[in-house]
Amino acid sequence: MLEKTDFSKLKLYKKGKVRDVYELGNKLLIVATDRISCFDVVLPTPIPNKGKILTQISLFWFSYLQDLVSNHLISADDKDLPQEVSQNKKELAGRFMITEKCEVFPFECVVRGYLAGSGFKDYQKTSSVCGIQLPEGLKQADKLPEPIFTPATKAESGHDQNVDFDYMKKEVGENVAEKLKDISIQLYKKATELAESKGIIIADTKFEFGKTDDNRIIIIDEALTPDSSRFWPRSEYKPGKSQPSFDKQFVRDYLESCDWDKTPPAPELPEEIVKKTSDKYNQALEMLTENR
Repeated sequence: MLEKTDFSKLKLYKKGKVRDVYELGNKLLIVATDRISCFDVVLPTPIPNKGKILTQISLFWFSYLQDLVSNHLISADDKDLPQEVSQNKKELAGRFMITEKCEVFPFECVVRGYLAGSGFKDYQKTSSVCGIQLPEGLKQADKLPEPIFTPATKAESGHDQNVDFDYMKKEVGENVAEKLKDISIQLYKKATELAESKGIIIADTKFEFGKTDDNRIIIIDEALTPDSSRFWPRSEYKPGKSQPSFDKQFVRDYLESCDWDKTPPAPELPEEIVKKTSDKYNQALEMLTENR
């Protein structure tokens, strides 16, 4: 289990909720730890092997989707680790990526194919999600007529904020915003086709993008993992209620049952919740990557 890193010979670029990122000149070393965050708060209890599972799922999707858009991956091979962390190969195995450094767009590009989470709460109040009007009478977990794009601002700390598409266009420019929206929906559609053939419904997901020095738009961070998506077992899908899942909704549901106001510090997770969460993440990896 890896809860945190401390590579004193490398300069820390950023410590995220799950990933520790280090400078490698014009590249980055991204290490996925076993930390887990819910409601934008890092929990005190890590999930064994979570960082490895997230990395392997992201690598799978980066490869599968690269015909639609490039990604930031340069290498995930142990032999390419820098000399400064050569003694840490064992703890880094399977959970790191060496990536391009780029200018990050300050939005999470969320695509929703089903009515769930904050989208469902929004719909109950306004019959719309992030300003997008939807048909009347939809139930929780209903499939939407078409996937919708609902961006959110990226918060360094605290909660990300859902915003409407017009706000995003003002911030990054209309052409860039339209391009990010188009790419996000294409990625979602291609990924959901494959996932459903493996027995997984991807209800929604979020992508992050960056711009390289030569003005290419690339996927960064992670892609279509149980941390960045809602994964539901297709065989158990029944709209009208909360769905069983392979993602951290299981942990969110436990935390909702606690007397916790969703501000730090978060409560410890019981051993049973930790084990079930680890098993769910691992099951998602095995289902997606089997026979490939």
